[in-house]
Amino acid sequence: MKALIAEDDLTSRLLLQELLKDFGTAHVAVQGWEAVEAVRRALEEEEPYELICLDIMMPEMDGQEALKQIRKLEKEFELPLEQAAKIIMTTALSDIKNVSKAYYSICDGYLTKPIHKAVFLAEIHRLGFAD
Repeated sequence: MKALIAEDDLTSRLLLQELLKDFGTAHVAVQGWEAVEAVRRALEEEEPYELICLDIMMPEMDGQEALKQIRKLEKEFELPLEQAAKIIMTTALSDIKNVSKAYYSICDGYLTKPIHKAVFLAEIHRLGFAD
């Protein structure tokens, strides 16, 4: 599995990298715009990400905007729906406004921090990834 972790907090990045290490390659972006650019490059190279873990609270471009931009890029590149990245929002924000906004922008899962290994792995399996 090719994954992208978009997270500005070092501890959260390291945790997600550790949780994903048995599943394949995990690239890292520290800001939302970096995540969007990483997705653009992957689509240009015809090697799209299969999983994206996306924090909401990031400087310059937050995860909600990055989610919209990523889904827009997938449409522009005419990526078939079944090949679109599975996107899990991994965030400290659990209010209904942020949860609803993320699902409206077509995220596939929403986990609140602190991320627990068992919950994260269950979500990965629910999305069709196995270790």
